Amino acid sequence: MKALHRAMLLFRDTFLHRRYWRYVGDFIRFRRLSRETGARFKVRWADRQPMLNERGAETAFDAHYTYHPAWAARIVADLHPSMHIDIGSALQFATIVSAFVPVDFYDFRPASLSLSGLASRRGDLARLPFDDASIESISCMHVVEHVGLGRYGDPLDPSGDLKAMAELQRVLAERGSLLFVVPVGKPCLRYNAHRIYAFQQVMSEFSALKLRQFSLIDDKGSFIPNARPEDANAQLYGCGCWWFIK
Repeated sequence: MKALHRAMLLFRDTFLHRRYWRYVGDFIRFRRLSRETGARFKVRWADRQPMLNERGAETAFDAHYTYHPAWAARIVADLHPSMHIDIGSALQFATIVSAFVPVDFYDFRPASLSLSGLASRRGDLARLPFDDASIESISCMHVVEHVGLGRYGDPLDPSGDLKAMAELQRVLAERGSLLFVVPVGKPCLRYNAHRIYAFQQVMSEFSALKLRQFSLIDDKGSFIPNARPEDANAQLYGCGCWWFIK
């Protein structure tokens, strides 16, 4: 085992070593080309900032956090509500959607954002500051799986996620839309990172709502529109995207 570990470290160091020396060679060539073409910037070794891991045939991306905001933004664009409420989702979602629909963003830790069409406020998902059946369009994506685990300074509560789901259902208006995203697969609690839910666990907590659409980002990073429950339950750490109507 120790020999294998040493071999792995040697491979890693050799791989990084080759990348670094390629970087050095590229620097020398770039400096020469810059001088030949009339340098607009000083090319100095002292100013270097090596980026060694970004060459590749394709741009890498986080499938969960690329696909699910894109999925949700398309729905909000089609619905075009007078106001959209977002609870704690990725900031990129709220900031981009606010370019075409006014967005109120709520989080346990509010973000200091200053953009037209966007308001950022403090809110507790276990006690949302809205009247019953008052919200026309609301999203809460990759958030509920954390509630009650203390990861973000919120109170420890093993039922925090259930309270959060109940609140989302409570505040949604008749004929309103809820965009809801959590990890899916074999049910599992990975304290204090997140929970992973079976498809039916989510459905049972939103029993008063009608499922309009379910999409999935699977373990391979593929986006599957109109996925099946068995597709979700077959994952280890998939990303389930529910569009509910009340």
